[in-house]
Amino acid sequence: MTKKKAIEFLRVNHLRGPNIWTYRPVIEAWLDIGALEDFPSNKLPGLYERLVAWLPGLIEHRCGVGERGGFLERLKEGTWSGHILEHVALELQNLAGMRTGFGKTRSTGEIGVYKMAFRTRQEQVGLAALHTGRDLLMAAIDDTPFDLTAAVAALKDIVDDHCLGPSTAHIVEAATERRIPHLRLTDGNLVQLGHGAAQRRIWTAETDRTSAIAESIASDKDLTKTLLESCGVPVPEGALVRSAAEAWEEAQDIGLPVVVKPYDGNHGRGVSLNLMTQEDVEAAYHLASRKGDSESVIVERYITGDEHRLLVVGTQVVAAAKGEALWVTGDGSANITALVDSQINTDPRRGTDENSPLNALSPENGAEIILELKRQGMTAASVPLAGQKVLIQPNGNVAFDVTDKVHPSIAHAAALAARIVGLDIAGVDLVCEDISRPLDEQRGAIIEVNASPGLLSHLKPADGEPRPIGAAIVGHLFGQAENGRIPIVGITGSQGTSLIARLVGCLVHLTGKHTGVVSTEGLYLDQRLVTPGNAATWDAGQRLLINRTVQAAVFESNARMILTDGLAYDKCNVGVVTDMDGHEVLGEFYINDVDGMANVIRTQVDVILPDGVAVLNAAIPAVAELADLCDDEVIFYGADPELAVIQAHRAAGKRAVILRDGKVVLAEGSSETVILSLTALKPGAAEHPQSVLAAVAATVALGVPADLIGAGLRTFDPLPKKTNH
Repeated sequence: MTKKKAIEFLRVNHLRGPNIWTYRPVIEAWLDIGALEDFPSNKLPGLYERLVAWLPGLIEHRCGVGERGGFLERLKEGTWSGHILEHVALELQNLAGMRTGFGKTRSTGEIGVYKMAFRTRQEQVGLAALHTGRDLLMAAIDDTPFDLTAAVAALKDIVDDHCLGPSTAHIVEAATERRIPHLRLTDGNLVQLGHGAAQRRIWTAETDRTSAIAESIASDKDLTKTLLESCGVPVPEGALVRSAAEAWEEAQDIGLPVVVKPYDGNHGRGVSLNLMTQEDVEAAYHLASRKGDSESVIVERYITGDEHRLLVVGTQVVAAAKGEALWVTGDGSANITALVDSQINTDPRRGTDENSPLNALSPENGAEIILELKRQGMTAASVPLAGQKVLIQPNGNVAFDVTDKVHPSIAHAAALAARIVGLDIAGVDLVCEDISRPLDEQRGAIIEVNASPGLLSHLKPADGEPRPIGAAIVGHLFGQAENGRIPIVGITGSQGTSLIARLVGCLVHLTGKHTGVVSTEGLYLDQRLVTPGNAATWDAGQRLLINRTVQAAVFESNARMILTDGLAYDKCNVGVVTDMDGHEVLGEFYINDVDGMANVIRTQVDVILPDGVAVLNAAIPAVAELADLCDDEVIFYGADPELAVIQAHRAAGKRAVILRDGKVVLAEGSSETVILSLTALKPGAAEHPQSVLAAVAATVALGVPADLIGAGLRTFDPLPKKTNH
């Protein structure tokens, strides 16, 4: 039967952790390209031109050439469709707003079958890009139409539905810059930064330091103002009212003009400014009561000036933005709606999603705009005269950066306001004519303190310099020397790895750390068997990393887990490799020999932190050779102290753990320290001296004292203790 020109997916997998391809999550696809094996790109007329026309961004793909245009060079010279699909999937993700760049395609040894992987930040987006990419590539090969605009729009919808919002993503990127790991805890924006007991949590502009009491205070505008005033922070005179008539009465007492706003509102919703008449005040009252959660409304003195939003993180103002009023100018023929669309909404910075720093306006549906137009005797359908200016929105649009202009006294007042309310991250709204002058010189005042403030106006200001908000928030959560990491030991192989994991967990626990262990025997917390059965899985590993009591963690892994899921952690302090056995049962992954197995097992060494330690079995040459991949220290272990690898290692002044005369010995250079005799171990451990040596080497690498290791080994009971807790 003749094969057709097509790309068939034999297997598609999401590798969620470090894997044989890279340190980060990838989509891995096994491809059968059929008859296309005989048709590299240079033998497919018009393919190059069609792909470049559809995806001009491919010029940025460096590929193996390492230079801009590298992939297109390969495309001209001739490359196979699996490799092309890799780059198409990457570029589709870029077009959808999820930037990424890593990809690889390798032959399996079977004619026409390839393994391909590409980086993705989100599984559903990556899978959609893969399938869309195949459709696009086949259309380019077959010279058939393809609706790229619709395809990219569909991908963007998936990005919007499944990816972190831009503000949260910015914070996560700042954490990554500091090498702080992160875990996404929900489909939304709740993210854990760090692991175990060292973790912190964020929910965009809220953190695990954000007090629920403070948020409640901030949502009560009257209480907030009372607290600020009592501490000497300038606030506008005002009062809480519960009816339209009471609002007008209070406005007269304060003195016109006034501001009317919900007492529990946020983000400027339901706020009406510069009100001068009874009709306007009463209408504004009804608007504010609808926008808030109750009939209570605040009436306060109108302050002349522009609205400003100062972002306070911790005790510092880290960004400030200014608002401006919005006007349209009539032409004698277009109505207000058309003028807004042509003069305001055409601004590329405006939109309806969270990627837009400014909102698109709707005169027909925006209650505040409707009220403002009514005050001017107009509606959305009104047609202003040619040259007539119409005020559309007197407040909001706070997206023009003025951070560098903020007067120190204003920054101090804003930070004080956040502390008075009790918020660790706050948006402090104030009105003044000139942000570079003290408030008392211009009768300026702080009008609101908001919890969970929007960050986008500072990250993507309509005008001015973007501010490093993410770095400020991460710096607020983690000290300069902190990285959110707990000690992690990763153990990979097939020889005694479960026993090694339990031994390491026991010995680390003796140092006073709450220690978790996942192994093929179960999940352990402080030596208690919490979940029996195979826990050497991705999901069990995540349970350890999100557990806020865990101060150190030990992970048993194997080649199959690396091939199907990736490791459950991004980096480790100590990586242990016991052997290279087992390739015979991995044929389904095209792992057919020791070299293929070594490419899998090396993942454990690749993820060791730069100042971490590799613990390697010196008795197996293929394992010992992994030492060449290590950035820092290697500790060899082996029962035979005369092994050439160990002898050379010690001659260089380095450490090894060996057996000598039935005793476990820590060797460093020419010196030797006896840890204990094998006869002192309980039977379940004494029968496996290689596992004991590996466990000792791993705990030595973590800095556990030799005498404590000896004491722990004497008391270690290999029989698991069950718990009902």
